[in-house]
Amino acid sequence: MSMDSQILGAMRRAGTGSVSGADLAQQLGVSRAAIWARIEELRKLGYEITANPHQGYRLLSTPDVLHADDLLARLPEHLTIGRDIRVFEATNSTNDVAEKLARDGVREGVVVFAEAQTRGRGRLGRTWLSPARKGLWFSVLLRPDLRPQEATQLTVASATALARAIRRQTNLIPEIKWPNDILLGGKKVAGILTELSAELDHVKYLIIGIGVDVNLTTADLPPELRKLATSLRIESGQPVPRPELAAAILQELDADYARVRAGQFEALADEWEAQCTTIGREVTIRIGDRTLRGIAEALDSEGALLLRTQHGRLERIIGGDVTVEKT
Repeated sequence: MSMDSQILGAMRRAGTGSVSGADLAQQLGVSRAAIWARIEELRKLGYEITANPHQGYRLLSTPDVLHADDLLARLPEHLTIGRDIRVFEATNSTNDVAEKLARDGVREGVVVFAEAQTRGRGRLGRTWLSPARKGLWFSVLLRPDLRPQEATQLTVASATALARAIRRQTNLIPEIKWPNDILLGGKKVAGILTELSAELDHVKYLIIGIGVDVNLTTADLPPELRKLATSLRIESGQPVPRPELAAAILQELDADYARVRAGQFEALADEWEAQCTTIGREVTIRIGDRTLRGIAEALDSEGALLLRTQHGRLERIIGGDVTVEKT
């Protein structure tokens, strides 16, 4: 962990109190002058830090920007997801960056954030609107001990974690639309794109790409999307601090990844189903040139959707473009 992360972490743990420069210097094994120099650099980045000769340093406020050191300081130790965080001002797609890291052998748990994406992508080749500093656009690299057909478990886990973090940070009540959308008021506020590299019976690595529309206003959305998409700010009526939300999401993702690895997917699926707008509804699913219609009955043990078709057959669906029919 960097010096800045440790300084920010110490000030956060102090809450409304202060941390002395001498204590920080001793903990980090550096001089008080070195601590002062880092404090000055943090102030230049937008952190409001007071200094009292008798009490020490106190963190008053933080900027709504993504800094790897700050995000690491917000997280508990010993996480898998979030133990390595990299932030880019702009990139084509965070999934592309994460895929390169995967090929380079970087260990699982690295998270790649971008303040903006120039070619963000969603499922089925769609583009994802990623305006600068208005949302959370990030990817997580995992190396799970799963068979390829079990990879859908991690899409389900990501959806429950994302919904839980949004609820925790905003008091909004999100819903999940299978397989990868988070909705508020029937409009999409976040999406998940899972990509993997696998051998016949084993996942080599898996990348979970997540986009959350955090502080977009109605004016940020193209007219054709305003009936389909929304943001946390639009729904809550106020800006949402992105670093706080990012840290909350990473903690929830790590917790649900641990549940999958511990063989607790069934309990996770029950939580997912309780928030899902798809289960029990009549749906139309398009898979390439094929169209299926029926009732979405449940998830199976690997996270696939079980669809009871018009003809009474039970079809196992692992992906597709889903439309929930209005009743």
